[in-house]
Amino acid sequence: MTKEIAISGRKLGNRNPLFIIAGPCVIESEDIVFHTAERLKDICDRTGLPLMFKSSYDKANRTSLSSFRGPGLEKGITILSDLRSRLKVPVISDVHSVEEIKPASEVLDALQIPAFLCRQTDLVIAASATGKPVNVKKGQFLSPWDVRNIIDKFISTGNRNLFITERGVSFGYNNLVVDFRGLPVMRSFGYPVIFDVTHSLQLPGGMGKSSGGQREFADPLTRAAVAVGVDGLFMEVHPEPEKALCDGPNMIRLDEVETILKNMKAIDESVRNLPLSLI
Repeated sequence: MTKEIAISGRKLGNRNPLFIIAGPCVIESEDIVFHTAERLKDICDRTGLPLMFKSSYDKANRTSLSSFRGPGLEKGITILSDLRSRLKVPVISDVHSVEEIKPASEVLDALQIPAFLCRQTDLVIAASATGKPVNVKKGQFLSPWDVRNIIDKFISTGNRNLFITERGVSFGYNNLVVDFRGLPVMRSFGYPVIFDVTHSLQLPGGMGKSSGGQREFADPLTRAAVAVGVDGLFMEVHPEPEKALCDGPNMIRLDEVETILKNMKAIDESVRNLPLSLI
């Protein structure tokens, strides 16, 4: 069992219902962001699952210099602030440097540290020092037990509002795999663990100047993770993934989200009724 974290009235961990973090990979336009957020809010309200909306104001770790990065910190935070106010949903986005943390934390309900930056000590500690909940995405280059070091860094400030996201580990060139043994290992440290279905399907740099992906495996991998036991799901979602400006090949189609979440909720409820020694 993991500790419970409160995020703007929504509960994550401690055998609460699956926590959903979802939204387009990057802020492409206000129309796409608001349309997707409104649909996701309706879906999560119907399924009874808590939602936190995610979309990046900047994608600072793209494969190619020409890759779309988003509107940037100032404009992106303004859009997320407006969305948060109008739709009454908490918001999260990536922070890439210590300098970004103060302005971002004034708007965001939770901060996210990208996988490639999860070992950046100054960034982890500065994010923790805000007192905000922070999602640290486990790097593709780390073992599950290496997460213990991230946790020790983070809680050194006294902030324990931490959750960890699994997004696969590098397996040769341009490929990721998920070792499902890692989910209970990381949960044993006492902090909530999220399964990132979309980035676990990513083929990093697989298209030369951008990443590829295998969206067709989203359902089986998500079923497996929920059955093993996780506290939430991270899903990048787009109305038309084929037209997305970033990570389209591994994003979930918006029209398919409700069915996925209903199925995952049923699996999650079954797992949570098992004796603790079995999960």
